[in-house]
Amino acid sequence: MDYLELKVELSPREPWSGVLIAQLAENGYESFVETESGVLAYAQMADINPENPVKGSFLDELPSDVKSDWSVTIIQQQNWNAEWESQFDPVYVEDVLTILAPFHDKSVARGMSVEIMPKMSFGTGHHQTTWMMSKALFELETMPAKVLDMGTGTGVLAIIAEKLGATEILAVDIEDWSVENTIENAERNSCKKITALCGDIDAVVTDDFDLILANINKNVLKAHLSYYAKLLKKGGMLFLSGFFTSDAEEMVEFASSFGFQKIRILNKDNWAAVELQLR
Repeated sequence: MDYLELKVELSPREPWSGVLIAQLAENGYESFVETESGVLAYAQMADINPENPVKGSFLDELPSDVKSDWSVTIIQQQNWNAEWESQFDPVYVEDVLTILAPFHDKSVARGMSVEIMPKMSFGTGHHQTTWMMSKALFELETMPAKVLDMGTGTGVLAIIAEKLGATEILAVDIEDWSVENTIENAERNSCKKITALCGDIDAVVTDDFDLILANINKNVLKAHLSYYAKLLKKGGMLFLSGFFTSDAEEMVEFASSFGFQKIRILNKDNWAAVELQLR
């Protein structure tokens, strides 16, 4: 299967690149790389019209002082990993975590090392939301035992959770290729306590989770919150991300109607993550 690479150049890049990624993610694009000049977005050819690859985005409505341009490249499947290798640099979460690909020099790692082959899945640590969720896990005083990772993508958060001490992790994604990627990455990191499941929130039939991680998008998170409240133990923690700083208080207020109390809000480059506790 061939893939489409959409290259968008923005001047200035911020805050427009983050807004663009959020919109493209809702319109068929699966993976993203932020560059110095804009965004690279990737999708299966079957999901995007190459004649109008930016449909649903705001590019035609930008302020007059913002310049933009886009182009499309078709990438054959056998070239996909080479394309990632050219774009995927190591990710450092302060000095506590380094997220690497198999082709990186392992000597550059600082703190915990997690090896990820991203393929088509979201979650390499490059995006601000994954970075914040990773940071939040490291800042827990004690890693909870039973963890649910919704929208697991590459499985990176599930892998970090196990390496930090979680003993039972369920990693769920609606895409079968993400589940396959999670299984591969778990094996790559010698993880034995991660179960990968293909499906949506209604596929989760166990409960009594100590911690739920959900890095998806605002609309999906809102649709899931009632489920999260039922799946968590009383006093359990919920980490949410995938939305902008401007939406954080709205998410906190919405979550409160399901019994969640705000612990703190993290921010990075106009993106937010929220830590909540079930009362």
